[in-house]
Amino acid sequence: MPPLTHGAARRSLILAAFAGALLASTAAAATELSVGFMPGPYRDAFAKGIAPQLEKQGYTIKYVEFSQGVQPNDAVERGQIQANIFQHSLYLEATNKRQGFDLVPVVHVPTPPMGLYSQKHRTLAAVPDGATVTLPADPVNAARALNILAAAGWVQVKPGVDPLTVSERDIVANPKKLKLVPLDAAQAPRSLADADIAAVQGNFAVASGLKLTDALKLEDMTLPYVNVVAVKRGNASAKFAQDIAAAYRAPEFQKVFQANPAWAGYRLPDYFRKD
Repeated sequence: MPPLTHGAARRSLILAAFAGALLASTAAAATELSVGFMPGPYRDAFAKGIAPQLEKQGYTIKYVEFSQGVQPNDAVERGQIQANIFQHSLYLEATNKRQGFDLVPVVHVPTPPMGLYSQKHRTLAAVPDGATVTLPADPVNAARALNILAAAGWVQVKPGVDPLTVSERDIVANPKKLKLVPLDAAQAPRSLADADIAAVQGNFAVASGLKLTDALKLEDMTLPYVNVVAVKRGNASAKFAQDIAAAYRAPEFQKVFQANPAWAGYRLPDYFRKD
């Protein structure tokens, strides 16, 4: 092969430099991680306990805020963000079925429970017959609210009802003659000004300044209602997804979370140490 001329050598160096820059840019882009959140405590917990671990591994975190429940899942499905943290697995399953998404959970996260709150009554015993109760309009979270009301002895729900389709029509007994008003879950804290009782999801309660300790009654939160990190099914084994899951399970995150009194009362995932 004949030796390169000065011009050819210069062009070769420019091409090599361009290729190197392109590779560097691609590598940098590969470490950018966009994560979606709804109003509530999950972004704060992620920023304080998860992001520092991921940043040490070379990730750059982009936080994306949403205002409606289906939006974070739509963004993951479309590849606009890589993961979201705002929902439990039953809601994820319902959204997948309704919207045709294919998202999966990769790890559970600490979750504030749903509770019954009131600005008019200080105890459950003080709530009169015929009281107005607001509850989430979506079936999955309506089921949670109805379970709390049932635990209080105020309603009885049809046995074996599907939590993905449950509604007030599945109530077989309402001895307290409650007036149930479904509404968008994010509006529940505002409804306290008018309703006797509001069933408020934990993330919206925290975001609006309600304290879990102020609830007249909190749900006995079981695992299907503990929130998750969700990604596209094809990314479940991807490095970024596994790194997020490992960061939540790490002792560093557990120490940060349990040291913050603002997060007392949360339902902790089973991987948390119980000592």
